[in-house]
Amino acid sequence: MRIYHGSIEKVVFPEIRKPNRTLDYGSGFYTTTSYAQAEAWVKRRMAENGISVGFVNIYEFDDNNNSSLKILSFESPTEEWVDFVMKNRTMKDFIHDYDIVYGPVANDRVYAAFALFEGGLIDKKTLISELKAYKLVDQYLFHTVKALEYLKFIETKEVVL
Repeated sequence: MRIYHGSIEKVVFPEIRKPNRTLDYGSGFYTTTSYAQAEAWVKRRMAENGISVGFVNIYEFDDNNNSSLKILSFESPTEEWVDFVMKNRTMKDFIHDYDIVYGPVANDRVYAAFALFEGGLIDKKTLISELKAYKLVDQYLFHTVKALEYLKFIETKEVVL
């Protein structure tokens, strides 16, 4: 399967990096099956950094022969997904032991719904119901070096603002 990683750099050799902020699924290498999502993400990063060129890095992910990997998969927003995302975002020392985590992206609209939940303005059931009404794109987190071995770099497409 083809997957994409938007970046201000060409990333031929993906690596696990510790983020400088909390992320949905923890530290690692994030990708998506949506080219449009990867392109939108890199355009945002380009604007934030005042640069005019970025990249969508394209990989082949061998998702058929990964039985040796520990994978956590969320097909849609569920209570378990909300709990997992909240742990990663709010518990400073939370670390999980999955090689790969797959599930919905908590984009800007989703962040707003999460903020209402965090503030106690809506309950978890209402949050999930609201999130299921959104068209959510997906993300794969490659959390371990072992997981990265299942990615094969294909090419990089230049993105210009």
